[in-house]
Amino acid sequence: MPFGAIFDWDGVIIDSARLHEQSWHRLAAELGKTIAPQSFIRGFGMKSARIIEQIHRWATEAEEISRLTNRKEALYREIVAQAEIAPLPGVVEWLHRLREAGVPCAVASSTQRLNIAAVLERIGLQEAFREIVSAEDVVQGKPHPEVFEKAAERLGLARERCVVFEDAHVGIEAAHMASMKVVAVATTHPAGELSAADIVVRRLDVLTIERLAALFSPSVIGPR
Repeated sequence: MPFGAIFDWDGVIIDSARLHEQSWHRLAAELGKTIAPQSFIRGFGMKSARIIEQIHRWATEAEEISRLTNRKEALYREIVAQAEIAPLPGVVEWLHRLREAGVPCAVASSTQRLNIAAVLERIGLQEAFREIVSAEDVVQGKPHPEVFEKAAERLGLARERCVVFEDAHVGIEAAHMASMKVVAVATTHPAGELSAADIVVRRLDVLTIERLAALFSPSVIGPR
């Protein structure tokens, strides 16, 4: 197969935004702090360490930022263990289609690896992805393209031969900066706000392998 598929995590494979929000509020309660309105939306797609330092402004020293980050992620995993969680509609069908076509798949996310692994086990998709690039593997957060570039490298593919599945503006920007095609999934933003992507869908199973392959045709120029 001449291309690879790289998936953002939250908002594409699963919707655990409410679980992350709960974990932030639990951490804030432990610290005796409050979370400003809109701060969760502002931090969507960012690494937790950056949110702690730049949005919540709870710490500035690297050691304390690391401690709070690890605690936040531990709280998230505790919540996941108790919560009902499932792949977003159409995900299982689309991943099966890609596997049948021999398209190699990777997860590329600012989420910690333990979090991704815990959820993959819960939803039974451990075998769906050949590679996982997580927060521990990158220095730069989106919109820097590092996470997608590393995913392509691990899949053994040129960046130009990869398509990214994203739900957020910073992720679309990062994918384009990596010279990759982008399919936007309108789960967290209205479809009309995602026009920078090459394809916009509301759920993944409306896609076909042929439609993706057409993105790599020299005749395809601009969003579709």
